[in-house]
Amino acid sequence: MLNVPANEDRFLSVDGVSRTFREERDEAERLAGALHARGVRKGDRVASILPNCIEHVDLIFACARLGAIHVPTNVFLKGEFLRYQLDDAQPAIVVADDAGLAALGDIGREGIRPADLDADEPPPNVETLPSDVLSIIYTSGTTGMPKGCMLPYGYHVQQDNSLLDYRDGDVLYTALPLFHGWARGMLFAALRYELPFHLDAEFSATNALQRIRETRATVFSGVGAMGLALLAQPETDSDADNDLRVAFMIPFSAQDEARFTARFGPRVQSQMYGQTETGAITFTPLHDKGKPGTIGKASSLYDVKLDDDGEVLVKEKRPDTMFKGYWPDASRPDWHRTGDLARIDDDGYFVFVDRKKDALRRRGENVSSVQLEAGIVAHPKIAEAAVVAVEAELGEDEIKACVVASGDLDPEELFAFFRETLPYFAIPRYVEVVDALPKTATMRVQKHVLRAAGITPTTWDFEALGLTVSRDQRRTHRSD
Repeated sequence: MLNVPANEDRFLSVDGVSRTFREERDEAERLAGALHARGVRKGDRVASILPNCIEHVDLIFACARLGAIHVPTNVFLKGEFLRYQLDDAQPAIVVADDAGLAALGDIGREGIRPADLDADEPPPNVETLPSDVLSIIYTSGTTGMPKGCMLPYGYHVQQDNSLLDYRDGDVLYTALPLFHGWARGMLFAALRYELPFHLDAEFSATNALQRIRETRATVFSGVGAMGLALLAQPETDSDADNDLRVAFMIPFSAQDEARFTARFGPRVQSQMYGQTETGAITFTPLHDKGKPGTIGKASSLYDVKLDDDGEVLVKEKRPDTMFKGYWPDASRPDWHRTGDLARIDDDGYFVFVDRKKDALRRRGENVSSVQLEAGIVAHPKIAEAAVVAVEAELGEDEIKACVVASGDLDPEELFAFFRETLPYFAIPRYVEVVDALPKTATMRVQKHVLRAAGITPTTWDFEALGLTVSRDQRRTHRSD
């Protein structure tokens, strides 16, 4: 069973609320009893629609205490995006904040606020094994509809420490969301090594350095876009006035690594490649110099090889360090096919090449092209749609949608539809109305043709038209 230590050392500070290890253990015990009183048993799914808050952490550990399976849902999902994941996971209960409850109401589902989960009875003693499933995290669905990765207890506590080399005296800080894998990885690392962990509700480039100083953080984790946003801030004489020894940010170029270290001080760990299914597959340990521009060498946990076409294949060396399968099928081949292409250079380092299927990444989120296209054609005047990535100003991608219309389209009306039905990060910045999509003889859309066309004089740019989603509107309900 996963145990939270019963000591008085400071463990968590989540959006301003602090807990010791003992306090967190006691709260997880109480919440596990409340879930059990509502009929949740070992193996049942408990879904959540919660931002970074102390209640979210409590729920993670309560599920672990009870042997229930936590299913964290992206708080920005709505409509059919949300319905799909809940229909697939079939949770016994959904725990949500007010915005999450509103999104549930839109699809005819019910949930419960964390504050309404209360009971006097303690939870039963439940035996859990490293092979038991602790969480189901959904993939982005880059090659189809999202799939639920069944992640066992062993996966959460057996990751290779040489990636970030956690050590006594470390203080961890991030603003990444708990409904994604990496923030959860930091949470479980803090538990495993009994280190203080600071988790903010959201990232702010203007305040991040101050937060790093306030928390005395030695390890910071973010996505590459966060690092670029920090580099874009005005330089000051105090930029290097912090305790950071390492900043984990991917993707991040070798040139930006050097700029970040020269300005802010810490080593940047960006030589890494992984998936939700596996955690870190390849990386350069911090005690090695590594090779800029590569994704390192194979983790000690895995055998890694390339298929004839260059696809990365992964096999675990010890049990329960990878996902068990895609929900609900608890089986997978010995060699996991990643769907990603790489090569190995003359020095034995892996170099990422591309994804075998089309993929989009925007604002730190992977976006399923299949699911997004289905959301776009839900508009009554759009007959067909294809989405492709176009270059963004600050790394990652911008999204362009090419649509075939069955009637007159107005950009303001179309954006309002997207704003109402799509997660904010999946809303295309660019839209082009075309007479027809280029297709093969077997009627597959030739996305390479659309990518090559790029932004044309007839492409709508929603940002240039002043059509954007502000930070405080990202989760608003249509009736707000």
